[in-house]
Amino acid sequence: MTTTALKSVQHVIAGLQTAGESTRTSPIWNPATGEHQAQVLLAEAADVDAAVRAAHDAFQTWGDVSLTRRARVMFAFRDLVNRHMDELARLISSEHGKVFDDAKGEVIRGMEVVEFACGIPQLLKGEFSDQVSTDVDSYAFRQPLGVCAGITPFNFPIMVPMWMHPMAIATGNTFVLKPSERDPSVSNFVAELYHEAGLPDGVFNVVHGDKVAVDGLLDHPLVAAVSFVGSTPIAKYIHGRASANGKRVQALGGAKNHAVVMPDADLEFTANHLTAAGYGSAGQRCMAIAVVVAVGDVADPLVERLGQKAREVKVGPGLEPSSEMGPVVTPEAQERITGYIDRGVQAGAQPVVDGRELEVDGGKGFFVGPTLFDNVGTDMDIYTDEIFGPVLGVVRVGTLDEAIDLINANEYANGTAIFTSSGQAARTFQRKVHVGMIGVNVPIPVPMAFYSFGGWKASLFGDTHVHGPEGIKFYTRAKVVTSRWPMDAMDPSHHQGHLHFPTAV
Repeated sequence: MTTTALKSVQHVIAGLQTAGESTRTSPIWNPATGEHQAQVLLAEAADVDAAVRAAHDAFQTWGDVSLTRRARVMFAFRDLVNRHMDELARLISSEHGKVFDDAKGEVIRGMEVVEFACGIPQLLKGEFSDQVSTDVDSYAFRQPLGVCAGITPFNFPIMVPMWMHPMAIATGNTFVLKPSERDPSVSNFVAELYHEAGLPDGVFNVVHGDKVAVDGLLDHPLVAAVSFVGSTPIAKYIHGRASANGKRVQALGGAKNHAVVMPDADLEFTANHLTAAGYGSAGQRCMAIAVVVAVGDVADPLVERLGQKAREVKVGPGLEPSSEMGPVVTPEAQERITGYIDRGVQAGAQPVVDGRELEVDGGKGFFVGPTLFDNVGTDMDIYTDEIFGPVLGVVRVGTLDEAIDLINANEYANGTAIFTSSGQAARTFQRKVHVGMIGVNVPIPVPMAFYSFGGWKASLFGDTHVHGPEGIKFYTRAKVVTSRWPMDAMDPSHHQGHLHFPTAV
């Protein structure tokens, strides 16, 4: 009897795939079948050090590369991502479980950040002020930080890292990516595409791992900045530890996104979009709608439509063309989500659609069906906790003001939405709600790449959001120069100095 050795996903350091000092591994599942399809090496501290030092060495030259050359690398990388889009999407689907079209959409949204980074010569233009004082000029420009690190989640294995590394690299930094160990392979593919695009070895490195790798990056003295997306407890940990080590940090945490439905909303339109926003990617999105806030007498007809549409969602393997929703990522995720459904029923919420009852052909994958709860109380853990699964809860309130107060009382403030036909209601909502990203008849208001992404309160730790204009600021620091060039060195007036504080004259 023979056994087939599992494929091992290695690190990418200084342009080479390597096992380094790694001896520990973590399983990579096929969520659609429940099979253990590969394994990923988990970095030791020495592997992290090797990656950071490779990035540090590469920064010595990459930081001085012209803006034009950096932009050309980004243009070439963008073209390669576009050409390999289907391959990237299939790889994501095979390890994450999301359906192919959803994975392809993720690639496209990530590529939009690369397209934004292609404009780096314009984005890094400085400022100049002529004659701020007699014969004195002042100007400012921005320079890269050095080695930057990204620690990213499983739910968007290509898009979320692309919020980070194109911005960091285009601005002249080098980068070490620590992707999720659950779906790591696409990050190595990205490294290959960067190499083909002409990016020098060591500018982009991939280190796979767990807490050992994370702490290695947070503590390494040569890492200048850390970007993170994940749960709130880990975001708080990342922000605290990296900040204590003198690093810049942007750490995006969890979410519990609410969608308010007003009585004047188009119910068919609203129910279609809430179903997509709640159950797309099996609810494993930080911008997924998790709570529907039904205002007034819209509740009963809305719940009826949402229940009908939840039952119609076609659940199956991500690479099956007929599937609209795939499995969740691991058996642990499946167990956690069904546990929340159990507790929601026990707490007294009404299960309109119960995802525990789903049966998929074969039955071996990590499937949880779309779940809809009505009459959810704000003290129930299906309301308070980020479930990160296909569970949608309906909370009933009487007025728009009550809906706004409900949202503002929540600890999370990533995204929110309102469905209405009233411009006044929409304007009141967007001005009064304490949330970072707002949709008006748009359930998942993820900004385009030329804006920045980020929430408020427990959904963000640090001062800046990711990509867009704030991404440029995060990955660079400013210098301001004040200069004077005497016209006539022999003129005695140019030699005069004063002991008082200098002022403009």
